[in-house]
Amino acid sequence: MELLLKYFPDLTIVQLQKFEKLQYIYKDWNAKINVISRKDIDFLYERHILHSLGIAKIQRFKPNASILDVGTGGGFPGIPLSILFPESSFHLIDTIAKKIKVVKEVASALELDNVLAEQKRAGTFDGRYDFIVSRAVTNMPDFVKWVRKNTRKQSKHPLANGVLYLKGGDLTEELASFPKATEYLLSDYYEEAFYETKKVVHLPVKYKL
Repeated sequence: MELLLKYFPDLTIVQLQKFEKLQYIYKDWNAKINVISRKDIDFLYERHILHSLGIAKIQRFKPNASILDVGTGGGFPGIPLSILFPESSFHLIDTIAKKIKVVKEVASALELDNVLAEQKRAGTFDGRYDFIVSRAVTNMPDFVKWVRKNTRKQSKHPLANGVLYLKGGDLTEELASFPKATEYLLSDYYEEAFYETKKVVHLPVKYKL
C-alpha cells in the first residue's frame, strides 16, 4: 500500500480500503485457482496493481467513459482501473471461464458496480468503447484486428479513442505498421526496476461501421 500511495497520493478512503482488500481477496482465490503466478502473488501491488494503473498515468478516464479490457485474466488492468475511476464503466472479458469467475467474485466483494465481467472472445460482439485496454495478450497487429470495430466514434479525452496497451521490450517491429502509435515509458513515472522496460502504447483506432 505504501508503494501505491507513493504514486497515487490522492486516493480516497474508500479507494484505499478497496485496494487494501485486493491483496486478501487475490491471495485467497489464487490458492484455489491460479490466476496470478505463484512467484508474483507476493508482488501484487508492484507487478499487477501499479502496472495496471500505469494506464492512468497516460490517460485519466472521464466520468461516463467506457473501457473494454480484453484478455483480463484475473482482472488486470480492469479491476485496479475500475477502483481508480468509479464513475467510468469497465467491461472485462476473457475466454477462460474460471478466470471470469474470479473477476466476478472480486468485483462483488469490492462492490464494484461499474464492472461487467463476461466470458467472451474479442471480435465476437459489437459494443463501442472509448478505450480498449489490455496487458500483452498478443501482438499489436492481431489485437487491432480483434478490437477495431469496438471503438466509439466521438472522442472526449485528450488522447484519441483507441487502444491503451501494456507491454514491454523493443516494440519497433511490432508497431512498424502503426505510425500513429505512441510509446510511453513507465520508467518515467515509476522508479522501481520492474518498470525499466515496461510501456503503455497508445494507438488511435478509428470508428468503423
